[in-house]
Amino acid sequence: MADLSIFAPVTVGKMTLKNRTVMAPMTRSRAEGNVPNVLMAEYYSQRASAGLIVTEGTSPSPNGLGYARIPGIYSDKQVAEWKKVTDAVHARGGHIFVQLMHTGRVGHPLNVPAGAEVIAPSAIAAPGEMYTDQKGMQPHPVPRAMTEDDIAKTREEFVQAANNAIKAGFDGVELHAANGYLLEQFINPHSNQRTDGYGGSIDNRIRFVLEVATAVCDAIGGDRVGIRLSPYGVNAGMAQYDETDATHLALVTKLASTGMLYVHVVDHSAMGAPAVPESLKAALRKAWPRTFIASGGYDRETAEKAVREGKGDLVAFGRPFLSNPDLVTRLEKNLALNAPDFATFYTPGAKGYTDYPTHA
Repeated sequence: MADLSIFAPVTVGKMTLKNRTVMAPMTRSRAEGNVPNVLMAEYYSQRASAGLIVTEGTSPSPNGLGYARIPGIYSDKQVAEWKKVTDAVHARGGHIFVQLMHTGRVGHPLNVPAGAEVIAPSAIAAPGEMYTDQKGMQPHPVPRAMTEDDIAKTREEFVQAANNAIKAGFDGVELHAANGYLLEQFINPHSNQRTDGYGGSIDNRIRFVLEVATAVCDAIGGDRVGIRLSPYGVNAGMAQYDETDATHLALVTKLASTGMLYVHVVDHSAMGAPAVPESLKAALRKAWPRTFIASGGYDRETAEKAVREGKGDLVAFGRPFLSNPDLVTRLEKNLALNAPDFATFYTPGAKGYTDYPTHA
């Protein structure tokens, strides 16, 4: 019988992970010029004691670089620099997936390269403002509604990015269909008001995500692909709708046939969003035949309980990993945790990034 401690090794697909902890994806805005760098290699290698690292959101397209200083994985230079990151993590015995995040309407023209544009399922601006290095906070623009040709091109960008990830030495990719970014913008009827085959019904709204997932699994193998979902998240203008539960259950049920390795469900209630109902979590867990990652406000005690009760095979930790490079050791030995410095979450440089101390 498998050891259900979060500190015990576990087999996931073709990987043997050192433990059941996952470093959750967290945007850190250190990729100057949208290219990974030595500082990022140091940051991720410091945290290689995680069972699995999922990187910060990384764009498959110039159009998806909505935030200042986030990395891409569509150019040869980006691939070469990511190889230094994966080599550093693997040298310390870690496993690392890159999270493919196209920001869609969550962006600003000042944050994307020349020739790129802010696109989305429908021409509906995200609420609020977006930070730019050039002019500070700026209102979100109205995105250009994607044509079917744009949809096909973007799907191929995800496939190319997945192929690039394997070339860069990643163990796999996580599709970011959460937190209000492009894939979730198609899922949610508040951001998707299309009248063609990609809008309206549940099947139409989940169609693009299924097409991307299927194409990426076909390209690099389902055992190298995961997906992140946030059914009740409110980031970037997402809001609940009558079919929230039915939509996500239909999506997960259909994703099962792609051979995809894992589903990563995040509950943002610890950060003030509505809680994902336990009934939905249980239904998604039951519908998913392979690895299931639980995420959202866990500590050692609640993570151990979630694994014992079968609510997750792996448990993701976000901010605790940000401020504790040796989080696994600290949890296992019940040591005090470093507090995160919120002021340096998204600022350039090493401060608040690679300078958090490990336990003496």
